[in-house]
Amino acid sequence: MMSRLPLHKCVPLLKTALRPIVDYALPPRCPGCGEIVDADDAFCLACWSGMRFLGAPCCASCGLPFEYDQGEGAECGACLADLPSYDSARAVLAYGDVARAVALRLKYGRRIGLSRLIAKQMVRHVPAVQDPVIVPVPLHRWRLWWRGFNQSALIARHLARLTGLPVDSHALLRTRRTRPLRGMTPKARARAVRGAFALAPAHQFKGRAILLIDDVHTSGATAAACAKTLKRGGAASVHLLCWARVVPDAAN
Repeated sequence: MMSRLPLHKCVPLLKTALRPIVDYALPPRCPGCGEIVDADDAFCLACWSGMRFLGAPCCASCGLPFEYDQGEGAECGACLADLPSYDSARAVLAYGDVARAVALRLKYGRRIGLSRLIAKQMVRHVPAVQDPVIVPVPLHRWRLWWRGFNQSALIARHLARLTGLPVDSHALLRTRRTRPLRGMTPKARARAVRGAFALAPAHQFKGRAILLIDDVHTSGATAAACAKTLKRGGAASVHLLCWARVVPDAAN
């Protein structure tokens, strides 16, 4: 008589058996344009060719890409003139057509599975800092209620699973609603988010390094406001990780 397999062993076998059927009925599609591709989370050739991945050499503070290596710790002119309140910022991609499409599909198209893709791409940018904790940029409670989820929190949870680092999705609060920042000048953005964040009661980060997670980095006003709040709560450093950032020579 054949013995029965335990449930935890049956489920992976069932998934493997059903995978060809699922792929035939619902084939994997490019996260950027929706074209059918060979594997989950894979981009088509056209989208892949249009993506500008970011990394070294770049500004040690804000992550702005440099044309050539300027040495360890080199900073861009903007950071030298006015150092941001966060300690570093890194993004997977320069903001462009594909990066924008993925961000919008996640945020407004409710394609929450894209948060896993984004987290996978973020792993290479996780800084080697001591005792880090992952904290997502929060949404105001009314916007969270309307949207149904916080895209930054979804990305943060996947990043925590991939890295084994702790995540605290409730530590940072957005205490008041702010107008959409699109179209504002950098100074207007900074004014709009000033005082908009606070630490939840009993949350302290004394001596901890914070990995602050957001989807898109534009002027840095939101990240700066969050960093100031986290450092008032005792954080030793704040390092921004995001899916895409606006690069002056790549932005539309």
